[in-house]
Amino acid sequence: MERDGGSSGLDLRWSYLPRDLALGIVSLLEASDVCSLGICSRFWRDICSSDSIWMALYERRWPSADRHFASPSQEFKAFYMNQHKKMASAVSAVIKYVEESTLNGSLEISFYVKALGDLRSMKLGFRDVQLFLFRREQNVLLNLIGFHHCMSLLEIPTVDLMEALETCQILERQVCVRWFMLRRRFYGFPMPNEHHSHIVSLGDLAMGKEDNVLDLLNHGNINERMHVQISAVGSNAT
Repeated sequence: MERDGGSSGLDLRWSYLPRDLALGIVSLLEASDVCSLGICSRFWRDICSSDSIWMALYERRWPSADRHFASPSQEFKAFYMNQHKKMASAVSAVIKYVEESTLNGSLEISFYVKALGDLRSMKLGFRDVQLFLFRREQNVLLNLIGFHHCMSLLEIPTVDLMEALETCQILERQVCVRWFMLRRRFYGFPMPNEHHSHIVSLGDLAMGKEDNVLDLLNHGNINERMHVQISAVGSNAT
């Protein structure tokens, strides 16, 4: 679109578009698209700065979060942006924790469970997971933690979750879940430990093909003799 010299002409043409219709069009966009559209002309800047647009974006992204303005005069766009920055900072702390807790590519289940609990406490939304944890450049263990949050807490429908995994190009990424039981002695003789391992893709987990693995990740170390580790598979490590 033209800007500067041609902006007045564009504004004149767009002014024939009913405001309610323009608001309806913008309400279908993501926040980044609303920001981009808002710099095209004065007409769209006015529409895209509307509190009703940013209120809808906020409620769509954080449906369970409270809305408390820093001041009565604060614009909802600024409120949304501040919330985005807070979420980005909080998720960064979780990412750092997981990276520091991962040893030789493997993550103990206790660290995994704590990371999930941290995401739950900050009321992370589905869009947040896609922005911060479903990124392909992230370790697949972080992809898995974001997926688990969406599946167990947010209860995202399978079709939406599969679409998000495919869009972010992480559908086929794999993890290996290993667990073993420390056997007790039998009549004074040590029994061999019981070892298991299973490689699974995020897509298979989303489709419910590996519910036993999800159950294991949900319950973690159910007793002191059981140990669970999750690791990236092959090139999925980074």
